[in-house]
Amino acid sequence: MTHAAPDVIQHMHESYPASLTSIDTTLLPEQIKVANTAALAGSVKPIESIPPVEFTAPIELIKTIELDEVTLLPEPIEDMKQFSPAAAAPSIALMNWEQLAATVADCQLCELCHERTQTVFGCGDRHATLLLVGEAPGRDEDAQGEPFIGRAGQLLTRMLAAMLLRRDQVYICNIIKCRPPQNRDPLPAEIAHCRAYLERQIALIAPKVILCLGRVAAQTLLETNETVGKLRGRWYEYSPLGVPLRVTYHPSYYLRAPREKARGWEDLQELMRQLRRIAP
Repeated sequence: MTHAAPDVIQHMHESYPASLTSIDTTLLPEQIKVANTAALAGSVKPIESIPPVEFTAPIELIKTIELDEVTLLPEPIEDMKQFSPAAAAPSIALMNWEQLAATVADCQLCELCHERTQTVFGCGDRHATLLLVGEAPGRDEDAQGEPFIGRAGQLLTRMLAAMLLRRDQVYICNIIKCRPPQNRDPLPAEIAHCRAYLERQIALIAPKVILCLGRVAAQTLLETNETVGKLRGRWYEYSPLGVPLRVTYHPSYYLRAPREKARGWEDLQELMRQLRRIAP
C-alpha cells in the first residue's frame, strides 16, 4: 500500500472548504514536484494532477438519510477462536431430517456427550400417524443407536403388535438423545438442551396422535409435574400442533409390575379407537 507525502496530505486537509458540496483537491505545482520526487524513489506512482471531486448530492440530502435505510456491515470477528461454524448453520426449526440428524450426532450441549457411545436419534416412519415418545436411551440403545431395543423395547414391540402395528409403521424417539449415567432420569438442563431437537422431529413428522411412554415424556410434553397415574386415562393436546396426546406407563414399568399390564392394555385400546377415528 502506497502513501502520499505528509506535507501533501496536510495541505489537502487545510484546503477543505467549509461546505462539503464541492471539495477541490487539485495539487499545486510544487506539491506535484514533491510527489514525483517520491515516485522516483519508488514509493508512489507519478502524478500530474488530481481533478476536483464533486459530491452528487447536497449535504442537506445526505443529512436526511435515516439509519434504518443504511445496510450496516457485520462487526468483524476479532478473535477467530470464538467463531463457531454452527453459527452459520440453519436454525433447528428450519432443518430438514438430514441436517437435524447430523446436528444431533455432533451435539455437545451438555455433559452427556462425554459419556455416550453414540446419540440415539429415533427410528421408524418419518411420516407416521402415531408417534411414541420415551424418556432416554438405555445401555442397549446407546450401544446400537436405536431407541427401545432392550427388554423394554421388546415389550413395546409386542404392545404395538397387539394394536396390529409394526415398528416401521410408527415413529419412536426419546425426550433426550444421549444415555444418562446408570440410566438415571434426565436432568432438567439436559431436557432443555434436547427440547428443540424433539420439537423439530415432531414438526417434521406431523403425527396425528402422540403416545407418551412414562413420566418424563408426559411431564415434558404436557409441561406438568403430575404423575403418570394421574395423567393417564384421558386425552390431552400437544399445544404447538394441537395433536391429540395420550399417556401410559413406560414399558419398563410393566416389566417391574406385570399386574399393571391391564392398565396398559386399556390405554392401548383407547389409542386404537382414536386411530380408527382419524383413519381416512
